[in-house]
Amino acid sequence: MAGRNGRTVRDLRRGNRTAVLQRLYFDGPMSRYELGPATGLSSGSISNVVAELVADGLVEEAGSVDSDGGRPRTLLRVVPGSGHMIGVDVGETRVRIELFDLTLTELARTERPLERQGYEADRPLRRQEYDVDVIVGHIRDGIAEVLAEADIAPGQLLGVGIGVPGIVARTPERGAVVHGQTVGWDAVPLESLLRSACELPDNVPYFADNGARTLGQAEMWFGAGRGARNAVVVLFGSGVGACLVTEEVENGRSVEWGHLTVRVRGRRCRCGALGCLEAYAGAEALLDRWREEGGRPPEGTDEETALTAMLAAAYPPEGTEPDLIALAVLEETAEYLGAGLSDLINLFQPERILIGGWAGLQLGSRFLPAVRRYASSYALRYPAERVSIDLGRLGPDAVTVGAAILPLADFFARGGRRAEPAPTGPSPAWRTALEDRAPH
Repeated sequence: MAGRNGRTVRDLRRGNRTAVLQRLYFDGPMSRYELGPATGLSSGSISNVVAELVADGLVEEAGSVDSDGGRPRTLLRVVPGSGHMIGVDVGETRVRIELFDLTLTELARTERPLERQGYEADRPLRRQEYDVDVIVGHIRDGIAEVLAEADIAPGQLLGVGIGVPGIVARTPERGAVVHGQTVGWDAVPLESLLRSACELPDNVPYFADNGARTLGQAEMWFGAGRGARNAVVVLFGSGVGACLVTEEVENGRSVEWGHLTVRVRGRRCRCGALGCLEAYAGAEALLDRWREEGGRPPEGTDEETALTAMLAAAYPPEGTEPDLIALAVLEETAEYLGAGLSDLINLFQPERILIGGWAGLQLGSRFLPAVRRYASSYALRYPAERVSIDLGRLGPDAVTVGAAILPLADFFARGGRRAEPAPTGPSPAWRTALEDRAPH
């Protein structure tokens, strides 16, 4: 029976289960007494929901604490092994696949390098490593490998989340479809391809989203963004992207920040346009400019190794002359990145800006003071004085953690019940759960 607001008794029960699960997940262990004020539910509702969750094997007792003059209160927590998620990062240098338990403890991982030509005299290949069949094969094999390593049956999975480069659209017929212009993906039906390739039960859903957004979701739930209501999380890798979280966009939204025009008729970006921020501030462009100015990136290496070599050349041990070309290119890159951040500051006035991604982590604290200086000089004074610019805390695994959050959020939205078989793609319930932003 539906109430006046259209919600049925089943909806209410699911909502109550979701509320209890999320509070125990982020703030537990907690007692039944503490769960009441934390969730806004009555003591009777708490007792009923907890009994259901214990019977379902999702919640267990975790010791007790003394109460004020009364009987000790039993603490409750989420059972780590009651569910498992897989997070996939389709990155620029490798595909990383990780298996997590319900509390996002890593149980197994594997990586599949993406082949590159290397930094020779000619420009490196841009798109060959993103061959769709190769990527799907890496994900398929990686899923099988991590499940076998941890001895987890496919039926125990709550879902598979994938962070990808590009814009993700969803269609009833094909599920998640990826539009990745910079990697040559034109309306790639990734979800359909994975369903055909992977030997997983029909009720294991797939969730694909932009990698910057999965990075942002991880930092907002578990990293340096926790507690902020207005933040921007930047993914700085071969290219650059960002995830915006504001009061109006609580669940986060990926923005194609890397394709903001910073110079009219400027350098050609890998998306095909001229003058994009990514053509100046991405690691790929940074290394290209070093070579064009006369620098010598190591031949036959991937971008991560080449960037390490560039940093070593620009900032050598004391007593050694630095590579002035590398130093100048890095300084110019810091200015472009800072100017790009100033646009985000002026437009959205965030509390925090967090920089992640493999290149951002490599450049790290050495690069950050210059980026802050330029961002402040280009931004309006009032919002610039009220924003902090720091590195993310979750390291190179942030995208995979964020990807695994997608099925976890869907599980919460269902009140801790597994998805039904969904041949046309997963329910959008996971977006509702992300909007709840449980850590707050």
